[in-house]
Amino acid sequence: MTKPVLSLQLFSMRGLGNLGTQLEKAASAGFGAVEPLEGHLRDADSLQAGLVGNGLAAPSAHVGLEALRSERQRFVEACQQCGIGQLFVPHPAPSVARETQAAWQRMGHELGALSEQMKADGIVLGYHNKTAGFERTIGGRYGFELMFEAARGSPLTWQADIAWLARAQPNAIEWIRRYAGVLVAVHVKDQAPDDTDPDEDGWANVGSGVLLWPSLWRAAVTSGVRLFVVEHDNPRRPFEFAARSYAYLSRFLT
Repeated sequence: MTKPVLSLQLFSMRGLGNLGTQLEKAASAGFGAVEPLEGHLRDADSLQAGLVGNGLAAPSAHVGLEALRSERQRFVEACQQCGIGQLFVPHPAPSVARETQAAWQRMGHELGALSEQMKADGIVLGYHNKTAGFERTIGGRYGFELMFEAARGSPLTWQADIAWLARAQPNAIEWIRRYAGVLVAVHVKDQAPDDTDPDEDGWANVGSGVLLWPSLWRAAVTSGVRLFVVEHDNPRRPFEFAARSYAYLSRFLT
């Protein structure tokens, strides 16, 4: 069995300054891998140099749907240059009024078609969730279900943001198990107890919040996940978050 990889989402490190500093601090916190953002891919030379200079890999990255629609080849080339094999599209966050059955199905068809194109370029394309698609049903089905049903037969995968999923659903493990066939990566972050850390948007260092990460980790590994990307959407002290979260999660790697 392939050993899980622990990566760090660079969005969490933006408060430290430029990309070079972010990568240096990620390595200092213990990480051997990072997950860049769309803006980093737009300067692939700098990203590649920073990864090499700090002994880091980038197995995955995030890029917006609009950018893929208009500049797909540019991001394909950036991924190939930097050794990025998986590209995840964060949920494009339509308004609640636009969350119709047809809208979710259209997104599934589009992402499925894009994943076919990316596969031909040697890149796995996946969807990254927030709470949308899990908060309410449409005709008895959740939007997430409608989207992946529309994409059936394509190589579209799922990067599960467990904390956002848990904010919408009390049974995150059930969703992990149910969609094990498309689940390839997870975002690992933690939720602070209610009414604490409002300046950090209710998030916490991994292991210090309310999510039961030992059982969530086991469920993900059992479902075939090997890429775990650590994230905090708004850390007060980014390096401390990264170092403490790595120290907590590294015990799961043995």
